[in-house]
Amino acid sequence: MSWKHRVTCRMHGLRARRADWRKQKADWRERKRAGEEDALVQSGPPNGFALLPWLLMGLGAFSHLLQGKTPNPWIGGIGLFVFNSLYIGVAFRAFDKRARESRATLVALLVMGALTVGLAAGYGGNWLMYFPLFGLAVGAVVRGRHLGPVALALSALAGTVAGLREGWDGINIAYGTFLSTMVTAAILSLSEAVRDLRAAREELARRAVAEERLRFSRDLHDLLGHTLSLIVVKSEAARRLAPRSMDAALAQITDIESVGRQALTEIREAVTGYRDAALAAELDRARELLDAAGVEAVVRQSGPPLGPRSEALLGWVVREAATNVVRHARAGRCEIEVAATSEQTRLTITDDGRGVGSTTPGSGLKGLAERITAAGGALESGPEPRGGFRVTAVLPLAEDRDTGAPTHVTDAAPARADAHEERVR
Repeated sequence: MSWKHRVTCRMHGLRARRADWRKQKADWRERKRAGEEDALVQSGPPNGFALLPWLLMGLGAFSHLLQGKTPNPWIGGIGLFVFNSLYIGVAFRAFDKRARESRATLVALLVMGALTVGLAAGYGGNWLMYFPLFGLAVGAVVRGRHLGPVALALSALAGTVAGLREGWDGINIAYGTFLSTMVTAAILSLSEAVRDLRAAREELARRAVAEERLRFSRDLHDLLGHTLSLIVVKSEAARRLAPRSMDAALAQITDIESVGRQALTEIREAVTGYRDAALAAELDRARELLDAAGVEAVVRQSGPPLGPRSEALLGWVVREAATNVVRHARAGRCEIEVAATSEQTRLTITDDGRGVGSTTPGSGLKGLAERITAAGGALESGPEPRGGFRVTAVLPLAEDRDTGAPTHVTDAAPARADAHEERVR
């Protein structure tokens, strides 16, 4: 690569950074004009342009050079040109972490340090101000645990050289060097921390939106899948019963209307995130769905009462599994068993169908598995060795369990700790 091409690429890079800085500045002004809070909490200098005004610290030496008060002006002029060029390059590289930690930046700092020592020791006076300017460049690049020792060593070097040239006034140069190094590093480190925190906050907001969308899609899938399956089954039953018994067909149509109204209510609740799927209600709905599809339902429930969170999660599993039985299993019998102990709650749903869906679980079972795993439980599904399909959900003891609530059962009898069975034909 020729030197002309490298210079052209460097110029294009500088122009792009300048355009980006102007854009960020314009955005900040717009936010400030709109009164946004983020405009009042700026993350610091956007790029190296904020460090360039400090080059004015070298105007005294430059003025002496122009007035001919500096011996060997060609050496001083070349030194000033090289130092200022390296300073500008380091100032822009300091805001890019990869460039800041590269070997080229370290070499540039070493050359700047050698120039600073040579010019300050050779000329003294205003040329000693290049020590604080060099300290500013060092503070912009060096971060972390190495900053303190480097700042102390640089300050000691500046004080020694300035002391040899100016006597006790060298203390001021040493103090200015240490102050410029530490303050620059602190400000730039704080600005980077603010930018990182802002980026983390935006990422958390994006994740919250994504999780809410996922929650809504799961709820909508479970709600509509179960409800539409029930409507389809009852509509088929009404069509079959209409030629024989109009009263029975009208009863099925009335049930369809009731299911539709209930679905509208549940969808509204799901949109706002307040839907709580009680286990007893879901067991009744599953029994009704299986009965309408001609599937014998056997429901068993035993153990102490469950907490609201456990009931909600298991309710979703019952809803999804019953819907899958009606849609895919072609089963004649379905058993739903809820067994709660002092340590965990186990829900088992089995059918004697053809076991379809075991190789590629649907999105409903995948979503439920994610929910239950997040709650510390586990969800397994797969075909039975002797035919049929099994869905097993296990949840740990819920902390929000209300021990004073009655145990939900599937019939009108009082709650009992022992298992009871209800058959629906």
